[in-house]
Amino acid sequence: MSTVKPFKAVRPKDNEFAKLIASLPYDVYTREEARKAVEGKPWSFLNIDRPETYFEPEHDMYAHEVYAKAKEEYERWKAEGALITELRPSYYVYELTMDGRTQTGIVGVTAVSDYENGFCRKHENTVAEKEADRISHVDTLSAQTGPIFLAYHGNPAINQIVNDTKVTKPMFDFTSEEGIRQRVWRMDYPPLVKMLEGYFEFVEFTYIADGHHRAASAVKVSQKRRKNNSAPGICELTSGDDRNDIMAGRTVKALSGWSDSKNTFDDDKIESEYFLSVLFPDSELKILDYNRIVKDLNGLSASEFIAKIENETPFSVEKIGKCGDPEIMRPSSKNRVGMYLCGEYYMLTVDPSYASSVKDDPVKSLDVSILQDTLLDPILGIGDPRTDKRIKFVGGIRGLLPLKDEVDSLTADGNCAVSFAMNPTSMDELFKVADAGLLMPPKSTWFEPKLRSGLFIHEI
Repeated sequence: MSTVKPFKAVRPKDNEFAKLIASLPYDVYTREEARKAVEGKPWSFLNIDRPETYFEPEHDMYAHEVYAKAKEEYERWKAEGALITELRPSYYVYELTMDGRTQTGIVGVTAVSDYENGFCRKHENTVAEKEADRISHVDTLSAQTGPIFLAYHGNPAINQIVNDTKVTKPMFDFTSEEGIRQRVWRMDYPPLVKMLEGYFEFVEFTYIADGHHRAASAVKVSQKRRKNNSAPGICELTSGDDRNDIMAGRTVKALSGWSDSKNTFDDDKIESEYFLSVLFPDSELKILDYNRIVKDLNGLSASEFIAKIENETPFSVEKIGKCGDPEIMRPSSKNRVGMYLCGEYYMLTVDPSYASSVKDDPVKSLDVSILQDTLLDPILGIGDPRTDKRIKFVGGIRGLLPLKDEVDSLTADGNCAVSFAMNPTSMDELFKVADAGLLMPPKSTWFEPKLRSGLFIHEI
């Protein structure tokens, strides 16, 4: 069962401010890109999500005063009325439309215990340095500013509530500068809120689609506050093997807030025991390709590299074109990988016998795993793609042209670089990996459109 509750959101005061404030997630920008993105945009929430933009470029972006500045600006925005706090707990219906395709999710807060006990499932590892940044940000602001993108197997009853809500007038309705239409409805009618909360208890698992670092950071802030006795009683109530209690609803009640004076449960939950999330049914989601550029051939010539692929990997190599449109190397199906090397396009195809040998392993059967395990690691020496500076990842939203242009640029500088165009991982593959308690290679999924920061803030 899943525990997804309404909350008293801090949000933009009206549609005009929503359009000004809403920003792309903090982690889609480099430091330089973030500085440029906030120029002339004093109300962009990126100012608060990336507070180093208030300081000189050489200033330590992880210094205490940087996070303190984020807190200062956040409190100023509230004091000046740009951000307001809802009077009662609400859910929100959040619709994004991109290139004619619409996806609609529900904004609420998910129990930290769901993450800790495996009911909110992940498919990627996180990097400690990236976690540390968001831990400091959340802890200093006492607020979660970027929602975690969750998926779940669709529920008809939840779908009906969403569809009924969407026939009313939205609270926000604007188009972002990237051309993504954003619409938001508030759902605060108490009987409906209670009904939706109950329906989520029938959703057995939720899955982190995007935002693994935000989720891990929110959980660690929660655990830190438990340890410091900021959330009394929670540690004891959720520690150990509590699966039976959770399924029986006892831990859910515990997380709703224990009243020592009344010796009963009341409606005041401990906010640090929840993290901000937007939950989408799997049928509405689309995963884009996540492509790779390797900056050199690990000491090999182009001909030596091709020979090693043919002789030492399960890939066959077919030359498919020279220069021209990089779309020619977009793979049309699973077990195919496009490649660009020295001005020529290739298609790599996995040998059927190898594909058959790994088909029952939810991780090893992924195209990104086959490429990593049989080519990137043993031939190009990319042992840990999370930390190796020789590999770069390019989200599918950018198209395939960067795979050609960046390789051409690197080759012109004397390096023999190579790029790989991947077939997108499927939602079914993501669920199978998470359900098996396994992890995908880094950068296996790219979701679009991205959720905006600043539209919903959860104070803890």
